[in-house]
Amino acid sequence: MQEIKKRRIVLASILKPANDPRMFEKIGQTLVRDYEVHIIGYACPQATEPLQISFHSIGPFPRISWVRFFSPWVVMLKVLKLRPSLLIICTHELLFSALLLKTLIGCRVIYDVQENYALNIFHGNTFAPVLKTFLGSYVRLKEWLLSPLPDHYLLAEKSYAEEARFIGKDCTVLENKLKRFSEEGTVRLSAADGNIHLLFSGTLAESTGVFVAIDIASALHQFDRRIRLRVCGYAAQPKIRERLRSVAANKSFVKLQGIDSLVPHHQIIREIQSADFGVVSYPPNVSTRDALPTKLFEYLGYKLPMLLTDHQPWVTYCQEYPAAVVFQAQAFDPKAVLHQMHQMQFFITTPDQVFWDDQEEKLRMAVRNVLSI
Repeated sequence: MQEIKKRRIVLASILKPANDPRMFEKIGQTLVRDYEVHIIGYACPQATEPLQISFHSIGPFPRISWVRFFSPWVVMLKVLKLRPSLLIICTHELLFSALLLKTLIGCRVIYDVQENYALNIFHGNTFAPVLKTFLGSYVRLKEWLLSPLPDHYLLAEKSYAEEARFIGKDCTVLENKLKRFSEEGTVRLSAADGNIHLLFSGTLAESTGVFVAIDIASALHQFDRRIRLRVCGYAAQPKIRERLRSVAANKSFVKLQGIDSLVPHHQIIREIQSADFGVVSYPPNVSTRDALPTKLFEYLGYKLPMLLTDHQPWVTYCQEYPAAVVFQAQAFDPKAVLHQMHQMQFFITTPDQVFWDDQEEKLRMAVRNVLSI
């Protein structure tokens, strides 16, 4: 019997690597069971192609450059060659390209809103005040004007439906929960060297709290010399990389990993498995106020206790297990925190609600509905 040809789906981004955890591990690996899946993304290390998923890399290029400006058209040419039934764009930068592609080849379009991009620009410190006002307004206006384009929206956060009113009713909340894993491989470094290993993982920026993490690790280290901190992730801004190296230079207990290059997700997972505590230290910011950070799901899933900034929604989310020692960055009490780190009983209840399993059927249904239009 002749094999029935699967319908083709392309997931595309500009700065996210082709093996990005959300695009590849979650959405891609969920859809590849029923469709032919291709992923277009930023050039990444150790890109493999399991489960018949095909990678198509763009770049590398500086984040702020003319090459990046033209990269949506590079993506468009790749999509034109692939001629998918469905295009899932994972960044606002591909909205205009998606409009042209929908007109030229008649593909359906889903917009996976992974961040509230305009809000991040408005309340971040990447750009000067005048420039971020212009860029944030441009991004939001573009999303408003092209809001009829997507046949459906995927939202990484529940809050985006309220924060980004252009989205409308045709949306599915698809949280960045953790892909379920084998229980093997968790070996804490403290078992070998007797030290207390803290981990800050993910995007390295002032807005994600990496410098807060270093400050609290330094304060803890003054009272307990066993404290170690590993900073593992990518800093997109050169000034952040320079500052990190400068701050860590005189702190032998702080180790930097990655920093100026993308860190493969499996490597971050290994660090989570070997650490004793994860650090979630976002400073107060409108752009993260109503979000649940991906690392929260990751640390909970791997039963890694946390030092958690006192932000009530996150504290409440972790309380039932319990999973976190809560701190206030502006009034940090290292003695009290150390006492809780040693005395608290963590993960009395297993966090079963943090895994991607319960998101899979929602994704499949959304895609089926779009392709049946």
